[in-house]
Amino acid sequence: MIQAQLATPAITEVLSDMRVFITGTDSHVGKTCVGCALARALTQSGKNVIAIKPIETGCSGQATDSEDGVQLARATGQTQPSQAIIRLAEPLAPVIASERSGTDIDFDSLVLKIERYSDKADVLLIEGVGGLLSPITWEWNMADVASSLGAAALVVAVDRLGAINHTLLTLSAIELAGIPCIGVVLTKPEEEDRSTGSNAAAIARLSGIDRVLTLTRLRDQDDPAERMAQVVSWLGQLPVPT
Repeated sequence: MIQAQLATPAITEVLSDMRVFITGTDSHVGKTCVGCALARALTQSGKNVIAIKPIETGCSGQATDSEDGVQLARATGQTQPSQAIIRLAEPLAPVIASERSGTDIDFDSLVLKIERYSDKADVLLIEGVGGLLSPITWEWNMADVASSLGAAALVVAVDRLGAINHTLLTLSAIELAGIPCIGVVLTKPEEEDRSTGSNAAAIARLSGIDRVLTLTRLRDQDDPAERMAQVVSWLGQLPVPT
């Protein structure tokens, strides 16, 4: 059984100086949707939230409303950053997209920029690109970003066939990296299959993690505080930063 490193329970209900890394089991699993809803819920509760997409691929020219980094910034109302810190044109893994564009990604510089943006935030949300092990350079990946920032991971997967395997693999990688795990959020698939609705219980049983939430499709008219209340409660049980 996977024993992912769970956040220590019932330490504090005050969210301050907290760093949350939103990672997915793959691309297009709903990380941005979950991240924006969580950002709005925390902002609505009076927290100063900064939401950052460190790297985004598949974007060029002026930033558009469809970009993850732009959506995250608008969810908090922040002025900076207003888009992903690094934007790359090719819709590929960051290391490959950067090579094709002739862009060098400096890992230490990227982490430092994220740190600076977070100075005045109660909660820093960082959305990964692709999955946890998506390579930024040939030496560093998204797990290294989370570790360097001292962030805890919130895993997002789609509630469809394959979710169990993909989520358990991600939780294993989180455990190996020594990253605390906040919990797992399953999003509604475009088309349900026979596994939809049963994956959450299976993931909880196999992983030993009881913090697994299944979300129905998020809509614009939904109250983010209500929809993300359970995730916010998980954050309230994280250890006080030292």
